[in-house]
Amino acid sequence: MVKFVFWALLAANALLFAYGRGLLGNPDGETREPARLKQQLAADKLALLSADQAQALADAAKAESTEAEPEASAPAAPAPEPAAPAAPAFACLETEAYAPPDARRFETRLARLELGARQVRLAVPYQEVSSHLVYLPPNGGKEGAERRVAELRERGISDYFIMQGDSPLRWAVSLGAFKTEASARTLAAELAKKGVAGVRVLPRGPQSNRFAYRFRDIDGPTRTRILEAGRGMEATVLHICR
Repeated sequence: MVKFVFWALLAANALLFAYGRGLLGNPDGETREPARLKQQLAADKLALLSADQAQALADAAKAESTEAEPEASAPAAPAPEPAAPAAPAFACLETEAYAPPDARRFETRLARLELGARQVRLAVPYQEVSSHLVYLPPNGGKEGAERRVAELRERGISDYFIMQGDSPLRWAVSLGAFKTEASARTLAAELAKKGVAGVRVLPRGPQSNRFAYRFRDIDGPTRTRILEAGRGMEATVLHICR
């Protein structure tokens, strides 16, 4: 009995081994390698390659792919650069000098333009002319002034005096002062006819400041608004910075 069981188990194991190896076939269809080859399309044209042949074909395919790659990946045209912002039409503009009352009015109107650091006020020395002096300039100090006075007396001129004090006109000889320049020029011409050489006319009056305005990086529309702000004032003349 024992022998029968032993041989039965051995036969069963042999059947399982043969079934696992596919030696007994497959009820769903033949799937061993010869059967799969028969199911391929154009099976008669298939050929088995050696390892060297397969490597050669792979290298040739790689070379063809490398040659075709530059054409397939041609560089795209560079994107256009963004347009640069338009440069200001006027880099630097200046007005003439305003008298203090006009300067205050002009600044009040300019404040609405909000120009900030683009607007600068400039102090301009200004002389308020109140008279015009006809004189002979200093020449040789006190002795030189006395010689000039003697020459004037010889020509019949008695309206003069020697200027003193601590000023650039110390030892000059004054010949008269007039409110208008025309009157001063008339006297200078008369003295020249009498042979008095070197007569000059000097405007005189207190020194003060007027105010000019400088604008930088101004475009056309802003320039128009600046001129509008200074409408009615003679100093509102914009010119290129000196």
